[in-house]
Amino acid sequence: MRRSERERNDPAWIEDVFRDATVCRVAFAGPEPYIVPMCFGYEKNRIYLHSAPEGKKMDLFSAGPRVCIQFETGVELVNAGQPCSWGMKYRSVIASGTAHIVEEQEEKLRALSLIARHYGAGGTIPPESSGRLAVICIDLEEVSGKTAGFP
Repeated sequence: MRRSERERNDPAWIEDVFRDATVCRVAFAGPEPYIVPMCFGYEKNRIYLHSAPEGKKMDLFSAGPRVCIQFETGVELVNAGQPCSWGMKYRSVIASGTAHIVEEQEEKLRALSLIARHYGAGGTIPPESSGRLAVICIDLEEVSGKTAGFP
C-alpha cells in the first residue's frame, strides 16, 4: 500500500468495519468486469450473501468463484477550500476470497439469520423462506483495511 500510514490490518478494526457497513460491493472478474452492491452477514472470516437463485450474479458465481469484496463506513467529504485540496474521511476494507453456494439447510438458515441480524432484524428465519433464495458463502482469504481521517 502506497500510504502505509493509512493501512489497518488489526482484525478487531476490520470486524468493526464489517459490523458498521450497510452494504458490500462484490466484484467478479469475467467474462467482463461486473460489480454489484449486496446486503451481507459476517461470521468467522466468512461473508454470507443472499440472492435470487438465478440471474447474472448467480451465473458469474457459477462461472468463477473468485471474488473481491469492498466495504466502507464513515465516508465524509472534507472541504478544504480549493477543490484540489479536498479530501475524504473513510474506513474501508477490501477482501478477496472464494465463493460457494450454501446447500445445507441448517447453514442456509443460520446465514440468513446472520444477514437479518446485521440489519437489526431479530427472530428466526422461517424454513420455507429459504427455498426461494440462494445463499452464497465467501471464504475470505486476503483482507486489508485502510483509513483516512479516523484513528
